[in-house]
Amino acid sequence: MSEAADATTSQNPDLHQPTRDELVEALRVRFGGDGAPTFDAVNPTILRQLQHRSVRRFSDRDVTDDELRAILTAAQAASTSSNQHSWSVIVVRDEARKEQLKPLIGNQPFIDKAPVLLFWIADLHRSAALAERAEQPFVGGALLEATLVAFIDAALAAQNAAVAAESLGLGITYIGGARNHPEETAAALALPSHAAVAFGMTLGWPSPTDRAKIRPRPLPEVVVHQEQYDADVLPGLDAYAERINGFFADYGREFDWESYITEHFADYADFYGRERLRDALRNLGLPSN
Repeated sequence: MSEAADATTSQNPDLHQPTRDELVEALRVRFGGDGAPTFDAVNPTILRQLQHRSVRRFSDRDVTDDELRAILTAAQAASTSSNQHSWSVIVVRDEARKEQLKPLIGNQPFIDKAPVLLFWIADLHRSAALAERAEQPFVGGALLEATLVAFIDAALAAQNAAVAAESLGLGITYIGGARNHPEETAAALALPSHAAVAFGMTLGWPSPTDRAKIRPRPLPEVVVHQEQYDADVLPGLDAYAERINGFFADYGREFDWESYITEHFADYADFYGRERLRDALRNLGLPSN
């Protein structure tokens, strides 16, 4: 290997080919010791994905324009439905604007601590503009399918960005609270008609004091089905509940995952205004019929 290649590898640990021991440990942490999946096909990208965790404490180190450009360019390489590119992203660095947006998107303390706040947009505005210029109707843009495609496009692009960011050593956290007040958030971001915020994302360098652990996931057989769906889900969920409850117990926090899920769907309290999302989308020019 050349000196230049050696230097590049030392600067970017993701170029290091993972060892078998590193893979086994990553799978153990993510899935537990009993029943964790095993495989041999591993590379730096897969190992990094297995080690993903949400980062809510950021250092004072800024995200450079070059780093952000690399991350968002990688986002553009994501798959997009029918070559429509029905998404956009808004970069917010201004502290005053973060303070304005914070109460609209969940008011969580880490939001204004991140150097960069990204808003991923389900965006049919460009398609509508092309239709208007061509003097064509835009009836398809009123369908639920069109809205769904735009949200999916935004999610695919965002996950590409997340993987790119983590490969550079940065951390992210998704913000579903960006849908709490859709019209107000859209106004604050000057969104045109036919566009809505799908979710937010904080981006920054993890603080040395950040001790967030990798959260457990259900074993693959809970979510991976062969040929047809296996509806016998409860045994796998019970096993997962035991693991995730133990995870929080290690933090000194009493947690009952099953109650958390059932209570979440028992009423609208945990939706924080998102129960009126269809009406909000209609008001924003996405009728979703």
